Amino acid sequence: MMSSTTRCALSINVNKVALLRNTRHLSIPSVVKAAELCLQAGAQGITVHPRPDARHIRSDDVSDLATLLKAWPQAEYNIEGNPTQNLMDFIRKFRPHQATFVPDGEDQFTSNFGWSLPEDMNKLRPLIAECKALGVRVSLFMDPNPEAMPLVAALGAERIELYTETYANAYGSGQEASVLAGFTATAEAALAAGLGINAGHDLNCDNLTRFLKAVPGVQEVSIGHAFIADALELGYTKAVNAYQACIDKAYD
Repeated sequence: MMSSTTRCALSINVNKVALLRNTRHLSIPSVVKAAELCLQAGAQGITVHPRPDARHIRSDDVSDLATLLKAWPQAEYNIEGNPTQNLMDFIRKFRPHQATFVPDGEDQFTSNFGWSLPEDMNKLRPLIAECKALGVRVSLFMDPNPEAMPLVAALGAERIELYTETYANAYGSGQEASVLAGFTATAEAALAAGLGINAGHDLNCDNLTRFLKAVPGVQEVSIGHAFIADALELGYTKAVNAYQACIDKAYD
């Protein structure tokens, strides 16, 4: 069902590399080296989600990766987080290609729901406007809800990131088709509203191709936990190659 011939980009979230490093008072494994190896293997972007408690990505990681990405002008830097917490400080300082607004609580284990619109619109509107003034594209982390897409566009955000855990949980079950249909409808509504589409959360080599085949217009997937798990077994280069092959299959 893919409606565009533009190939989906692969952005690697390196948070889990930082999480492993932080278990010791050492500098290994290196977040920057991991990102560099992924870029060398053909990843189109790097994603980080620095949280207020710095339990994985730290401020110096965000800075070091910004320096690295200067040597990779064809790649995108995506910084995720809650703009009402610490995200905007990073956006103002580093001006990445993309800021992904995620409604996490400070002690939240992982991102597990999207923004509520229209309830969150008033607090998001000025922050989106500030990012746009800085030349930073804004993507809102959203649940599959077609009715919310015109509201995202009204806020001035350029993209959504579809929160895909419900699809991942339903993959291979009797609920998969109906759950996937919700993502398809949301993507169609996003495209109709003039929005770009990203996706992420629990996508992996098993479920990625089917998602991209069914959901039109996905421009970028951000993959972290599953990718790092695969990289532990395959190495960064082979893991990037495996995910790129999954993306390629969606266009067959």
